[in-house]
Amino acid sequence: MAWALKLPLADEVIESGLVQDFDASLSGIGQELGAGAYSMSDVLALPIFKQEESNLPPESDNKILPFQYVLCAATSPAVKLHDETLTYLNQGQSYEIRMLDNRKMGELPEINGKMVKSIIRVVFHDRRLQYTEHQQLEGWRWNRPGDRILDLDIPMSVGVVDPRANPTQLNTVEFLWDPSKRTSVFIQVHCISTEFTMRKHGGEKGVPFRIQIDTFKENEAGEYTEHLHSASCQIKVFKPKGADRKQKTDREKMEKRAPQEKEKYQPSYETTILTECSPWPEITYVNNSPSPGFNSTHNSFPVSEGNGSPNHQPEPVAQLADLSCHLLTRDSESNQNLLPTATPQEAQQWLHRNRFSPFCRLFTNFSGADLLKLTREDVIQICGPADGIRLFNALKGRVVRPRLTIYVCQESQQAREQHQKHENGDGSSNAFFVYHAIYLEELTAVELTEKLAQLFSISPRQISQIFKQGPTGIHVLVSDEMIQNFQDEMCFVLDTMKAETNDGYHIILK
Repeated sequence: MAWALKLPLADEVIESGLVQDFDASLSGIGQELGAGAYSMSDVLALPIFKQEESNLPPESDNKILPFQYVLCAATSPAVKLHDETLTYLNQGQSYEIRMLDNRKMGELPEINGKMVKSIIRVVFHDRRLQYTEHQQLEGWRWNRPGDRILDLDIPMSVGVVDPRANPTQLNTVEFLWDPSKRTSVFIQVHCISTEFTMRKHGGEKGVPFRIQIDTFKENEAGEYTEHLHSASCQIKVFKPKGADRKQKTDREKMEKRAPQEKEKYQPSYETTILTECSPWPEITYVNNSPSPGFNSTHNSFPVSEGNGSPNHQPEPVAQLADLSCHLLTRDSESNQNLLPTATPQEAQQWLHRNRFSPFCRLFTNFSGADLLKLTREDVIQICGPADGIRLFNALKGRVVRPRLTIYVCQESQQAREQHQKHENGDGSSNAFFVYHAIYLEELTAVELTEKLAQLFSISPRQISQIFKQGPTGIHVLVSDEMIQNFQDEMCFVLDTMKAETNDGYHIILK
């Protein structure tokens, strides 16, 4: 019985010891949680969480990109988490872009030992400016004649072959390079972000740009048209040394923020990695044939070619006028109207023929019916005020009224009709006369001569002089001033007279 009573005593001792140890452990945890400031970031910084985080596959690991482009310029520290990086550049300063081969073993074996073509362009980041890119660049060309927006620094570049710069594409350069060799291209951006702001009162924020690189491989025909990879990054361009001051200002602002606020922003990286994006939707820039103004040598690069006038039309665009597909016309090829039954391809050709080539990319999938459904406000918002009004009028088939319209009839026809009436004894004025309309815009004697020559199907050189029959049958020489004083829709009877000095004719307006 005594042995049986000892067991409960032993259990009580053991139980009391366990309770004391458990209380001690709980008290320690309570003091640790209560005394110090509790922060979730401290918990996440524990090694166990770091190890779990490192095991999570990043999104970029899901798809290994064939190439990687690294811009050697620091990113801004004033960019929030999950936002795209922003890099500040100085105007005219050379910045290196490293072209890296990121292929796995056996990936894209068809480009081994071969060149690829990369096209670098500076474009607008804002969608609003993308719609009016053509007008913005033409305005910049007008203010900076002979300058380019983007240049290559050839002496500093490595591995760049056959660099080219089309004088009509100020924001684009292209070159060949071998992915198996070290390649670094140095670029210079000559426009600043504040040149494209709407209001310029001083102190305004500049618009962001994008640097985009598209890479192509060679097809069976030897043209670089097969897309391989595209990537881009967001930049802002400042006047010389302005990017350094802006970077310093952002860094000082971040240092003054509270630690909790700093966690909402990205750190500043020494280089900028261009992220994958869609290829630039252009139809002419992958042409491998030499373009006018391009330089095909390996040691020189044209930067001063170009036309400062905003009315200058790119020469390659003229080749697009040779498209063979024709839409239905009203009077002549110059007065073609877009029909609702036009396919997207025919709508593209109509845009080219009517000098709307810069907007073809925006209307790539638009049929004739889609374009005709656009309102005036829609077109102006997409194309800007100037080209928007012009495109809307062209879509609606609005014809500009000529400055002067006159009607002419040949003397011989009228004489025959009058003679026939006289023989029949009919004195009424029911004779039918055929008149031809002549539309004048310049209101000059030369223009009238050309229009009359077209009417008679003769050369303008065969018309020596044009006279107007005046009072008492006198012949008055038609001059520019006389035509400018013609009343609109005047009617004339034409009589011809053989010239005495040559084989030409005199025309008399009665």
